[in-house]
Amino acid sequence: MSAIVSQSPPAPAAGPSQQGEWVTTRRHSRKFKQDSHRHHSPIRVSNRFSPLSETPTEPPVESALVIGDSMLRNVRVATPAAVVNCLPGARATDILSNLKVLAKSKRKYSHIVIHVSTNDVRLRQSEITKANFIAVCSLARKMSASVTCSGPIPARRGDEMYSRLSSLHRWLSEWCPINGVGYIDHWRTFWGRPWLLKRDGIHPTWAGADLLSKSIAHSLRADC
Repeated sequence: MSAIVSQSPPAPAAGPSQQGEWVTTRRHSRKFKQDSHRHHSPIRVSNRFSPLSETPTEPPVESALVIGDSMLRNVRVATPAAVVNCLPGARATDILSNLKVLAKSKRKYSHIVIHVSTNDVRLRQSEITKANFIAVCSLARKMSASVTCSGPIPARRGDEMYSRLSSLHRWLSEWCPINGVGYIDHWRTFWGRPWLLKRDGIHPTWAGADLLSKSIAHSLRADC
């Protein structure tokens, strides 16, 4: 006697897939399940602008200040840490005013380098120019124990300007050492090298700015 096996019809597939419709499914994030059972530690929040305790902190490192006119536009001094303050068109009186503002805020610097440029000699008043630079150096010495004058660059803009810059360079090279102020002699390093100056005969090229940067950085390292 043969056994009769009944076969049931196959179960129909899900309706939406048969009709060609899209079905959006959501997967439960395992990370969410794990995080829900994880112990959360409290978050510590601090404000870097105000101390969280009365424990004294180390004093901030004082930086060096290099200040002058547009000659410093492409000057970069990385070692030691230095702030280059470029004041286009500035004369000694403008540098003095800028230092007065910094002095009122009780700013102190490890070194101050004052760059001397062509803007002052345009006045054709050599004695007034000398007095202005003496006033600048006097204030700078109250803000830093180390003050240096970065001497003028021999500009190629007519005989009169060259002569006045040369005279100012000679005076500074004599006055600075006598009065406890350092002096960086750029006259020798730029003399006879026209490629270090732009077509205007005044401002340094990229190569000139790089040489200026190295000379100032070397002076700062020597003071350290």
